[in-house]
Amino acid sequence: MGMRIAGAWSWRVLVVVGVIALFIWLMTIFSEILIPFLIGIVISALLVPFSNWLQRHHVPKWIAVIVSLLAGIAALGGLIWLVVDQVIASYPSLRDRTLSQYANIRDFVLNSGLGITQKDVNGWLDDATKWLQDNSGSILSGVASAGSSATHVFEALFIILFTTIFLLIDGKNVWRWTVRLFPKKARAAVDGAGVAGWITLTSFIRVQIFVAFVDAVGIGLGAWIVGLFFGGMPLVIPIAAFVFLGAFIPVVGAIVTGFLAVFVALIFNGPIAAVLVLAVVLLVQQIEGHILQPLVMGNAVKVHPLAVVLGVTAASGLAGIAGAFFAVPLIATVNAMVTTIASGRWRRLDSDHVLEATPKRGQHGNIQLLRRRRHTTLDDVPAPGSDKEPTAADGTASTN
Repeated sequence: MGMRIAGAWSWRVLVVVGVIALFIWLMTIFSEILIPFLIGIVISALLVPFSNWLQRHHVPKWIAVIVSLLAGIAALGGLIWLVVDQVIASYPSLRDRTLSQYANIRDFVLNSGLGITQKDVNGWLDDATKWLQDNSGSILSGVASAGSSATHVFEALFIILFTTIFLLIDGKNVWRWTVRLFPKKARAAVDGAGVAGWITLTSFIRVQIFVAFVDAVGIGLGAWIVGLFFGGMPLVIPIAAFVFLGAFIPVVGAIVTGFLAVFVALIFNGPIAAVLVLAVVLLVQQIEGHILQPLVMGNAVKVHPLAVVLGVTAASGLAGIAGAFFAVPLIATVNAMVTTIASGRWRRLDSDHVLEATPKRGQHGNIQLLRRRRHTTLDDVPAPGSDKEPTAADGTASTN
């Protein structure tokens, strides 16, 4: 009996693992299409609430969509312009201070009493130069492949742009079409799971922007304050911008980008300033880990930190930076969808999908749909581009 139960569970587990492996394999095969599409969904999750807010304030839909797109492009373009302008302005001093610090570090090493001579230093430099010469072919080939793959950048931008536009304009019909790909009896569950997943995704994006903003302001402001005691800290705005972008990669993103501030402090202000900036980076990360993540992110995304760490590690190993970026929103969305189906919350909906799944014959033998409806999917589907923001408990649409 025990072996029979173990065997029954074993083949089920193997089927689940096989489906997951097949899904991951398909994701790697179609990554050039899938990654831009997912980026478009994430951008839509950020812009749809703003577009809906404009429409609720009597702004025509087409104007709301255009304003939302232009606002997103302007914000991203302004951030890039600010970073590039600051880096170009500070590049000469950064180059000079780097060479100066290199000379200071070399003199410190030679006079440290460790028995290191100028010949040893020259030998290390010669080894590094020889390594670059020996591997120049692979480096150049990597650059060439990057250049050839750059032709795909415009394709990716095209997919991102059109995914965002169509989800802003016609997200309700896109979601309705997606739900109707499933069998009739499964549409109500899929509909409810999609609602919960979309709400979780939009909540995650908003909260993650807030957390990234706190990380960027905390590290940037801390580096600027430390610089006041050592003659000033350059590149504060680019550092804060990189921290903001890096914070979207959970667990390690803000720490890795925060070390840029440590490097700049070391080059311009010396080791003591670098240690103080490092303390600032670690302090901000402690605030994020012990205050922001449990109180703010925990309410929006109910995923255990261990699942986050394992998910980010596994996804980054499979898909690099893109995998690390999408790991947490994907885990959170799938978790919300599975929880909605398992808890049976979707059964409380009287949406059109429920009506389609439960036909009722009238007196003359004709199939009649149930008319008791608290929600109507055809009128308002809370998918990308919807006009209202429902809650997961409310279901697919607003109450009539």
